Amino acid sequence: MSADVSVRLAWPDDAPAVADVQLRTWRAEYADVLGDDVVAGLDPEGVAERWRASVVAPPEARMRVLVALERATVRGYAVVHPCFDPDADRVADGEVGGFVVDPEHRRAGHGSRLLQAAVDTLRADRFTRAVWWLSSTDDVLRRFLVESGWETDGAHRELQDETGRAIKQVRLHTALTDESELTEG
Repeated sequence: MSADVSVRLAWPDDAPAVADVQLRTWRAEYADVLGDDVVAGLDPEGVAERWRASVVAPPEARMRVLVALERATVRGYAVVHPCFDPDADRVADGEVGGFVVDPEHRRAGHGSRLLQAAVDTLRADRFTRAVWWLSSTDDVLRRFLVESGWETDGAHRELQDETGRAIKQVRLHTALTDESELTEG
């Protein structure tokens, strides 16, 4: 028997569940980087309200929040939007700006479904290329993306977290043009 799994656009009522997945993931993966006190001090209701606002009134017309579901339970989320990098074409270049699968529910296909939905959503919004910034040390995510057809484009950056520590990132990209569209007509 297979589980009832899907991906859809987030609804305002999903905000608390998205916030819960985000905070549990941050606790599991970033407490050592951000510090236990920073992660413990995050306000779940405040985080949920920011997610609700992102769904109801996104700051950009082509920003979408997607949720991966198992039955009616949120197991992950993705955020897609135009790419705002200085070398990007905001009409043609989209970005996966957030991508989280609940650590307790990984390797169950949620990430693959969420990635496909993110690409389909970007394509539906008429982006022709997608980019994704990821930590230079996140070999698991990089392998997942490379196996899914993404590749590095040579761009890199350093961001600073709240403690002033540098976070090194690399950018991956993929074409969103359907190959069959190129050969038809």
